[in-house]
Amino acid sequence: MSTPTLPAVRPSELGQPFYVGSVQHLYAVPGRDDLMVCETTNAGSVFDVGSIFDIPGSDVSRATFRHALYTRMSRPETWAKVRDAIVAAQGSADTPVRNFLEDLQRGPLEAMLKSGALTHHIGMLDAQSGAIVTSGTPQHPSTFNVVRRFPVMKPVQKAFLGGFVYDYAMFPQAATYVIPLEYIVRFGITGGSSVLKKYSSLTDSGKKAYEAELGLTQPMQAWQFLPRPIFDLTSKHEPEDRNVSKQEALLMSGLEGEAFISTVKLSILGAWAVRQLLDEIGLLLWDIKWEFAVENGDFYYVDTIDTDSFRATSFMEADGRKLVLHYNKQAMRDYYKIVHADWFAGVNEAKKEAQKTGVPFKQLLKDGQAAGKWPNTPVVNEEFRSLQAKKMDLIRQHVLGETPADKVKIGLAEVGAAEVEFYKKRGLFAEYAKANGI
Repeated sequence: MSTPTLPAVRPSELGQPFYVGSVQHLYAVPGRDDLMVCETTNAGSVFDVGSIFDIPGSDVSRATFRHALYTRMSRPETWAKVRDAIVAAQGSADTPVRNFLEDLQRGPLEAMLKSGALTHHIGMLDAQSGAIVTSGTPQHPSTFNVVRRFPVMKPVQKAFLGGFVYDYAMFPQAATYVIPLEYIVRFGITGGSSVLKKYSSLTDSGKKAYEAELGLTQPMQAWQFLPRPIFDLTSKHEPEDRNVSKQEALLMSGLEGEAFISTVKLSILGAWAVRQLLDEIGLLLWDIKWEFAVENGDFYYVDTIDTDSFRATSFMEADGRKLVLHYNKQAMRDYYKIVHADWFAGVNEAKKEAQKTGVPFKQLLKDGQAAGKWPNTPVVNEEFRSLQAKKMDLIRQHVLGETPADKVKIGLAEVGAAEVEFYKKRGLFAEYAKANGI
């Protein structure tokens, strides 16, 4: 049911987008500077290269997931379930973990138990009437969600002794803005995670320091589920996402210390809400990323949230190996790494050059491909694309309650097994098992 004060916004009347991104387009709402429309596309992006593939039907599936999840997050009962899950985990934990989980329940969770979470999400457009449906599903679901519009500021790149730095001085001076960070919450360490790669490259003393930075109580290893969630932070508006320490993130955010801590807690609590949703269909949530906006001291969950935003998996046995099955963008990452290894190697070479020169990575890659230095971006196999579309549609059915969770769980297992068979038929099972075997 639509809120009377909200305008009808027919998709056909939106005009041209004011922003065209790799996976979504943004439109202004006539007469409402405080709102904007987000159009989810079929496009997908990996390795920071922009939109390089599309998955049929993923636009509606992802837009629906976003609408349904943000709607759930606005309800206090969602956070009551999260609190119960945290309390249950606390009961069997050791003292440091118990203390962590006890602290997690103070502050933001107490507020959300009373009035739900603040998000930028308003509702989904009905594809025919243009009505903004704020709860439930539109009669005609669309690829368009309506959200609050927050100012986006970007740090300024400045030359520095033959190199460059980024100036974040404007953020502490503003009251309302999108915080220039991505918050990554991890319930476990996946085989291809950036933190594991960084950890593996460190000396023994460096590893100890990094364990302390992330809050780990034991050495890091692949496919390790953790006794408590950890988090790390990256830059958002630099040419390439860059891992930053908690101290640097605090300074970049423009927030006072306690306020910054609240955003970290919100990221972990939001992750726990998604974890519960996926657990119902047999999927394990390993990690998820969030972004936040601040308005006069209040924090809002913002940006897209769909299967591109998290890593969810299940397990299966094949040829005597225990394998990880991916129900998120990691499946596409693996596809490019295994099926098109030469292209992936070129992307990594371009990234190294971009770091040295300060030239935007995507520009450098495009120029290098045009000159024949690196392979052109390959076209995704149609069979593989179809498997990814099935995964997204099954998750959409679960979020909307269209199909019983046990049937969705079976369907997801069947699609995962078909993906393993895809690699077997092409003689690439050994490479797949190397990346995803336990």
